[in-house]
Amino acid sequence: MIFDETTINPKNISPITLAFVGDAVYSLIIREELVLDCDKPADRLHKLSAKKVSAVSQCAAMHAIMDALDEEELAVFKRGRNAATKHSAKHASSKEYHYATGFESLIGYLYLARRYERIRELYRLICEREENTQNE
Repeated sequence: MIFDETTINPKNISPITLAFVGDAVYSLIIREELVLDCDKPADRLHKLSAKKVSAVSQCAAMHAIMDALDEEELAVFKRGRNAATKHSAKHASSKEYHYATGFESLIGYLYLARRYERIRELYRLICEREENTQNE
């Protein structure tokens, strides 16, 4: 973690808790990218951010990186995807919501494991896929 030197073993944390952390980390990544990319009013930035961190977008992000995951990362994703949740997304299918939860679990796991460069690598893959999709 950035502010605390306490070592945490993310393998001992529930997938829903990992998703809680991963949601915050991914949201910060998106917000940072938006601020660096464009200077827009805060309400416009919020709308752009909300779209990129939606369950549908996170599901697409997961599909973009799936083939690049190692066995450990894939296992973390699957634990998150299969975790029982009490919530559902308003604008996503159940499958998309579960994939998004798995994606957030993976990001939370990598963050708590202090594997920041790996998060950057995966984010670059997500961005590449978005660019390719937009150019088609």
